[in-house]
Amino acid sequence: MEKIGAGAEAVICLEKNTVIKKRIKKSYRIKEIDERLRKFRTRRETKILEKLSSINFPTPTLILSDDKDMIIKMNFLDGKKIRDVLNNENCETICNEIGKKIAILHNNDIIHGDLTTSNMILIKEVYFIDFGLSFFSDKIEDKAVDLHLLRQAIESKHHGIFEKAFNSVLNGYKIKNKNYNETIKRLEKVELRGKYKGKSP
Repeated sequence: MEKIGAGAEAVICLEKNTVIKKRIKKSYRIKEIDERLRKFRTRRETKILEKLSSINFPTPTLILSDDKDMIIKMNFLDGKKIRDVLNNENCETICNEIGKKIAILHNNDIIHGDLTTSNMILIKEVYFIDFGLSFFSDKIEDKAVDLHLLRQAIESKHHGIFEKAFNSVLNGYKIKNKNYNETIKRLEKVELRGKYKGKSP
């Protein structure tokens, strides 16, 4: 078994063509609270992966979920992270597709919670990964924040093509999203809050 990643919540390992995600214990939390929280998050991520499978959304296929050992097993996606392949020539096409797929998530009231180009894999089409922070919500605010976090991620990692890339995301999002105008208005408010947060009056 090969360790291929680690985050604040989980360790990711690869065994043949299976990805094993194990939520790790947090010693600073009370044991009972820690177990309850990890169990809840494991179950929630499982439900989201099951929902995505039911609508044929491109994401890892769930193989097994065990909320006793806090393990989720999925198939390994052998592709390249969008972070590593996005460039000036392909950014409009790829980002337009990303926008359409975020719209599908939001139309199904799924908030990814960690939209970055590191959590997207290119294998003929764009696959979304890492739903560890995802949750269900029909709130326009949550969908706007999802887009805002992606905007920040693109600006940070792909500064040279940022405006063209994010505009292409929004163009794709508009094509597929049923509440586009309302969500974009809220996104503008979210961005203003971020811009003026921490500034003195």
